[in-house]
Amino acid sequence: MPAVAKGGRRGGAAPRAPKPGGSPGGLGASRWTPWLYLAPALIVLAALLVYPIYQLGLISFLEYTQAQVSGGEPATFQGFANYTELFSDRQFWEVLVATLVFAAVCVFSTLVVGCGLAVLLTRIRAVPRLALMLAALGAWATPAITGSTVWVFLFDPDFGPVNKMLVWVGLSGFEDFSWTYDRYSAFALVLFEVVWCSFPLVMVTVYAGIKAIPGEVLEAASLDGASNWRIWRSVMAPMLRPILVVVTIQSIIWDFKVFTQIYVMTNGGGIAGQNLVLNVYAYQKAFASSQYSLGSAIGIVMLLILLAVTLIYLRLLRRQGEEL
Repeated sequence: MPAVAKGGRRGGAAPRAPKPGGSPGGLGASRWTPWLYLAPALIVLAALLVYPIYQLGLISFLEYTQAQVSGGEPATFQGFANYTELFSDRQFWEVLVATLVFAAVCVFSTLVVGCGLAVLLTRIRAVPRLALMLAALGAWATPAITGSTVWVFLFDPDFGPVNKMLVWVGLSGFEDFSWTYDRYSAFALVLFEVVWCSFPLVMVTVYAGIKAIPGEVLEAASLDGASNWRIWRSVMAPMLRPILVVVTIQSIIWDFKVFTQIYVMTNGGGIAGQNLVLNVYAYQKAFASSQYSLGSAIGIVMLLILLAVTLIYLRLLRRQGEEL
């Protein structure tokens, strides 16, 4: 018979206990494995994002005009002088308010149109659904400058078909009406174009989320007598909250930074700058006036505002108990 070791075990010696702090299976080394996979992307992001932001912030603290760019004078450190000049400029505050209001209306309109059409896609047959998807993706794929040019032609006071159609249906006051002359009609025209090229992302993303909701849940709500609006508000929207968070943040960033539509459709910001937004205002300061340091300061202010709005939005969602 084989010998029985002390302690009741047959055969060889008892197995060794694992050392304190040891990591069986090499778990300690595997902690760095995700970072090794992320390293190439992080390096690219550092080169394409972190370094430009650093340069932007650095220039905002310098006196950097055409004289410094051409090498005629050395760049000198100005501290917060550029920000002081910027914040004491009344036009900056007017443009900031206009940008915030315009971006908020664009985000709200884009979400309403995108979510509404996403729900519509679930209620129509295959052929009209395919036609709507193709039309939306066509708008999404159109370059911003091309779409802006087309919209300007559609609303042209002389040759645009929109004014002609409005006159044909009996609406007075649209003969030779210029949509870009008045401040609010110009902003409305740009709003239409921004929503037109932005809603497809919301529509496709929300539609995919709706299709992932179990049909039994929607059927049960319908059998309980819930209206379409109640089903959306009480069933779909809570289940789609993570998706809505993503598309909302993306819409905030895109609409707050709108440049091409304003620049093309209002010819650089409208009459006497009445349709300026921060991105176009920064462009005018930096490149039209060669005040590169002021333009950089505006860029840093925009970055901080976007970070603040995004963090506040995420914080409000966390207070409501949402997992992000």
